Amino acid sequence: MKAHRIETTLTEDGTLIIKDLPFQAGEAVEIIILESSSQPSDSNRYPLRGKVIHYDDPFEPAVPIEDWEVLQ
Repeated sequence: MKAHRIETTLTEDGTLIIKDLPFQAGEAVEIIILESSSQPSDSNRYPLRGKVIHYDDPFEPAVPIEDWEVLQ
């Protein structure tokens, strides 16, 4: 599936004209129209940037050693 993204503005009469698409004539396509938000969102795109990451014991096994079948 090929995807093509383009941003454009509707004309005053509410029509939309899209030219120079990278598809062949007669090819079936799906059109999805989304409203573009013109204002940047206030949410932080990278909420963990600058935060300290701490691991209690990163090399501790995920399961107790007694449960390892290979050691029995």
